[in-house]
Amino acid sequence: MNKINAISLFSSAGIGELRTRNLNINVVAANELLPARAACYSHFYPDTIMVCDDITKEATKKTMIQYAIDNNAKLLIATPPCQGLSTLGKNKVQDHYVKDRRNFLILEVLDVIDNCNFDYILIENVPKFIEMYFPFNGEYMLLEDILNYKYSKQYEISVCVLNAKDYGICQSRPRAIIRMYKKGLSWTLPEQEPEITLQDAIGHLPSLESGEKSDILWHYAKPENPRAVLAMKHTEPGKSAIANPVYYPKKEDGSRIKGFHNTYKRMVWDQPCPARTTYSGSMSSHNNVHPGRLLPDGTYSDARVLTLLETFIVSSIPEDIDFPAEATDTFIRTVIGEAIPPRLMMKILEGIGK
Repeated sequence: MNKINAISLFSSAGIGELRTRNLNINVVAANELLPARAACYSHFYPDTIMVCDDITKEATKKTMIQYAIDNNAKLLIATPPCQGLSTLGKNKVQDHYVKDRRNFLILEVLDVIDNCNFDYILIENVPKFIEMYFPFNGEYMLLEDILNYKYSKQYEISVCVLNAKDYGICQSRPRAIIRMYKKGLSWTLPEQEPEITLQDAIGHLPSLESGEKSDILWHYAKPENPRAVLAMKHTEPGKSAIANPVYYPKKEDGSRIKGFHNTYKRMVWDQPCPARTTYSGSMSSHNNVHPGRLLPDGTYSDARVLTLLETFIVSSIPEDIDFPAEATDTFIRTVIGEAIPPRLMMKILEGIGK
């Protein structure tokens, strides 16, 4: 594609944009509310102006609009939080929620679009985002209907759900993708690719037990609760320790910990990694335990969550990434869990002009 200037809204730590460097895209300004995430974004993109402030403030919004106008930005990247209404039942609590515009941050994106001259707009979020209703013109409307009402004469509007596992990423992670591009321009979706299994992606890395370290950058195992480790050592790939009749997760007093069928659960080697959430550092959360390998004594190795390196690999994050020194394990996992895998973002943006 020809060089294109862009602005980014709800940018978080910039994880999703990590591979846009491989494209001819220059993000001139970004906006993020939370200081720690904004600082991380600036660490990754020192040449991008970071506006760390609330986009619901008129002054903040005007600042971002002005940066877009001054730099002739033709691309908008926006990942607003997925607040919306999943049902339309009337009650006092909902009425109060609806009256506060801050609960529907996608509306701020519409204000920016109205005041700029973008050729291409990418709005990205979790799949349920496109099933939610938003207050608009005195009605409750799906986002797709709002966009068509406002912009169908000017833009082609495409709404779909893409799964990262179909685009060269070892992770099953569906994302709602909304592409808007001016009439007469083009923007194709990426072609699907074969799935990558966990064995293909991380099978070459050395085994680690709870608290162990390797000499490979980012490949170290978090210390885990010994009771949970014991349960997971007796849990085979694809199974949850919750269902184990003997070696189940226990509290300090020895009583059974209750959980769902996908908590304290090992992954499997011959499939892509399950979605990495903001809780990927917890064995008690969903589908987070390393597949492990059968040991001679009948137990299984790697009774732990994925290391950060393994998490980077299955999230298509460069293995030599340099996070800020103050970034904790929890912070890193959280911002990864919030973001679209960067290779999927790159593959989508590659289609601009094609």
